Amino acid sequence: MRTFTLGDFDFALPPELIAQHPATERSSSRLLDGTATPPVDRIFRELPTLLEPGDLLVFNDTQVVKARLFGEKPTGGKLELLIERVLQDREVVAHMKVSKKPPVGTVLAMHGGFTATLQGRWPQEDGPLFRFTLSDDPYALMERHGHVPLPPYIEHGDTAEDVQRYQTVFAKHPGAVAAPTAALHFDEALLAGLDARGIQRASVTLHVGAGTFQPVKTENLAEHRMHSEWYEVPTATQQAIAQARARGGRVVAVGTTTVRTLESWAAGGQASGDTSIFITPGFEFRVIDRLITNFHLPRSTLLMLVSAFAGHDSMMSLYRHAVESRYRFFSYGDAMLLDRSHA
Repeated sequence: MRTFTLGDFDFALPPELIAQHPATERSSSRLLDGTATPPVDRIFRELPTLLEPGDLLVFNDTQVVKARLFGEKPTGGKLELLIERVLQDREVVAHMKVSKKPPVGTVLAMHGGFTATLQGRWPQEDGPLFRFTLSDDPYALMERHGHVPLPPYIEHGDTAEDVQRYQTVFAKHPGAVAAPTAALHFDEALLAGLDARGIQRASVTLHVGAGTFQPVKTENLAEHRMHSEWYEVPTATQQAIAQARARGGRVVAVGTTTVRTLESWAAGGQASGDTSIFITPGFEFRVIDRLITNFHLPRSTLLMLVSAFAGHDSMMSLYRHAVESRYRFFSYGDAMLLDRSHA
């Protein structure tokens, strides 16, 4: 079997193809149909015609929280917290962007009139995350004073448009700091069209962390340490997958986060917990037959995942087509539909 290195997942991306704003309407994004030979350029709202009655679409119903908070140290130095996870007793885990890290026990004055007390690093002493105790309920504070945690490649501050559009129409369980972006293309009219065609729907939850944007720094992929995220596969979804299999329907994952959730569950049998699954070419998929996904960063773990799913060579060919055809990339960009490779 071929051994892949980081350089195998590189491609030239003109900066102007990085979408800074969403499409006018969710379902008006472009859809590259990679299940056809040659691939076909479509509009996302055509999706129901590309699926069959009895197929099962599985969505990630996580809700993006306004996880970016600003404040000052007692010395007056400015800082930014990005809440990665809410624990118990008003405790949170966060990334801290600051010129010099304050000592444990420091009480930070946050914009909005609340405080965050630094308790130490979490879960390891050498990791990038810190544990804080907030002076009030974390979810309430984020809703009142937080900012939408837009990805690092989006160059504008968050606006009212982002509050609405960097969120799926079926977001249900708060906890993500990045949107499950393939699901951003679905609106109520498209969901109704899927229902009318007899396409079933189910949900999982994976609270997407900021680690999804973490670059891979090792040429040897086996040396990359994957970030951890919390997931849940409800009993109803497990049953829906079994029923789809029984009737000959395909399981269609909406987004890489749904893939990671279902394949973590299938590999370990745990219906909920933390996953740090790293899917690279050679991975044996147990659940997913088709994938709807956006276009990902060069040299990223997400590009490795979709290459594992659809085949590396065909994936890179589709990306070349997308660049030549001026598709819009990343979170606010366009999407593609892929079949699982059996090569």
